[in-house]
Formats: sequence, C-alpha cells, structure tokens
Amino acid sequence: MNSGLLCSELEVLHHVPTNFIWPKEYLVDAQHELQAPVVDLYGFLRGDNEPTKHAAKLISEACSKHGFFQVINHGVDPHLIREAHHQMDTFFKLPIHRKLSVHKVPCSMWGYSGAHAHRFSSKLPWKETLSFPYHDNTSEPVVTNCFKSTIGEDFEQAGNYYIIDIFQKYCGAMKQLGMKLIELLAISLGVDRLCYKDLFEEGCSIMRCNNYPSCQQPSLTLGTGPHCDPTSLTILHQDHVGGLHVFADNRWQTVPPRLDAFVINIGDTFTALSNGRYKSCLHRAVVNKYKERKSLAFFLCPKEDKLVRAPDDIVSMDGIKHYPDFTWSDLLHFTQKHYRADQATLPNFIKWLQSSKTTQTSQLLR
Repeated sequence: MNSGLLCSELEVLHHVPTNFIWPKEYLVDAQHELQAPVVDLYGFLRGDNEPTKHAAKLISEACSKHGFFQVINHGVDPHLIREAHHQMDTFFKLPIHRKLSVHKVPCSMWGYSGAHAHRFSSKLPWKETLSFPYHDNTSEPVVTNCFKSTIGEDFEQAGNYYIIDIFQKYCGAMKQLGMKLIELLAISLGVDRLCYKDLFEEGCSIMRCNNYPSCQQPSLTLGTGPHCDPTSLTILHQDHVGGLHVFADNRWQTVPPRLDAFVINIGDTFTALSNGRYKSCLHRAVVNKYKERKSLAFFLCPKEDKLVRAPDDIVSMDGIKHYPDFTWSDLLHFTQKHYRADQATLPNFIKWLQSSKTTQTSQLLR
C-alpha cells in the first residue's frame, strides 16, 4: 500500500496496522511533568549582562542534566508563528494526490513523507511530515527554490505560493534565533560567545512540519519513537494538543505545550561540540485518541564540510577530548544510510567512523 495514502487514512482506521505497533517496552506511560527551566531571553537579546548570566546558568544546569529547556520572549513575531502553523495545516489538509506530488524521492531528505515507510518496515511512526532545507548564504530564497527544484514547480503554480513564502520567513526567524541560542550556549559553557559562529553561520539547516493524526488505539503506537536528534540544536513549537515526552531521571515525563515558548533541545552534534558536557535529549512523541497534533521543528546544523570539534578551551578544562573530529556530513550520512536514530546514535556513529577510517587506512597500505 502506498505509504502516503496509508498515512492520510490513519485517522479513520479502527485498528493499528501491525507495522505501526511498537514493542511494549517503548510504550511505558509518562506520569509526571518535566520540571525544566523556562528561560527568558529578553535581557540577553537586549545585551544586558545580569539577565544573560542568569539565562546561561539555567541553560547550563538543564543541559548538563537532560539537554532540554524552553525559551520565552525570544523575539519571534507571534503572528509569524501562527501563520506557519496555519500554512502547515493548509498543506496537510491538501488532497492526498497533491501531497504525493511533493513526495520524497529516493536518496533525498526533502519533501512529503507518510510514516517514513520509504525507510523502515516496522515500528513505523504514526505521522506524516514535510521537510525542506534552509540556509541564508544565497541571494535566492532557498525554500522557494527547494519547492521548485526538488519538490516540484507545479506546487507553487497550484496556488501554494503563500505557504512557501511563510515558511521562508519562518525559517529565517528560526535561523536567527538559533544563532543567538548557540551564542548563549557558548556563554553557558564558559567559552568565547562567538566560538561556534563560523561553524553554523553557513550551515544548511532542516525544517520539518509534523502532523500526528488521531489514533483509535494510542497505547499501541508512537508518533515518533524514542531518539536523540543527531543535529546540533532543535527549536520546536508545539500546538495546543501536546504529546512531547522527555526521558529524564530514568522515567518518561511530559512537556505540556506553551504557545508563547519554543522547546529547545540539545542534539548529538552539540554534545560532541561541548565535549560531552551537554546531554543530547532523549525524547518521543505520543498520539492522541481524539485530536490530531502538529508541530514545527527547526534543526540547526553546522556547515557540512567543517570539522565538529569541541573548543580547545573546553578540552583543556576537561583534561580529555571525548570525541574524535568528524563532519556533520559524516553523521548525516550515517543516520540516513546506516542507522535509525535512537538514544545511542552518537556512540554507534563514533564506532562506525573509527571502523571506516581503519578500513580506509588498511586499503591504502595494501
């Protein structure tokens, strides 16, 4: 069955198909609400010293423990956030043949995907997604170009230009916020506030719109399985429904939606960039029996060919370098071609990377 068609019909199914059923150990319920800081960015964005120190302290404590916090007074126009949600809703309500016209093609990350069935055959997530790239190192609007060249020019011609325009503006706001958060993370680590700037400034980030249809048997499946994001930093905006869970203190805990806040979590790449000081956040998404849920996720990524390496100041303070140098393109290739992201992506990637280098060296010596 076509994966896109299946995902579009998930809401009307009375029984969860076998390939969407997750093992019981993945489905342990969350009974508690995560007590994570809500960081007010107002003073930091104004350049005030004391509020910046306070924000950095809260972030350091959270990221050392579980890699998760929220931010308010973040400077992103609330109207733009609402419009992005509205246009995401507009896209997911398109007829299935229109969504399938922008379906992901093999070896591409961009486009529409129903349940990621193009990559996996079991433990499928109960969701559909729309993904596209964003970078601001070009005079051309990259989101518009992506929809034309990768997703299909006919999509814009079918009257969807406004959707593309809003996503272009939203991604621009997310990249700007992401760069400020990277600066604040550097401050929280006690290193030069601009030490990560060159790594991320020209990077190609990932924008993903998620739609989790309602489910008649929500206790059998997951919207997204437990995983740590392989990217550096995730900026997530939830709708009012909720469904995000974070694993902290050896248990799953809920993250109630807050419309004036962005959910921020550390990814594997920034764990390496912090020399292991900051934890990549293990999280999942559950589904709702009565309501569909949507979220906007922006994944800030470094420039693909630049080395991911903890600053010398951090390594000197720690007395040991915990991770070998690698590039984001190496980790991206690993997660797209060899490994389904989970809680152990980074250590398994390091093993794969070292094994690959050993094999290459052996072949050169022959």
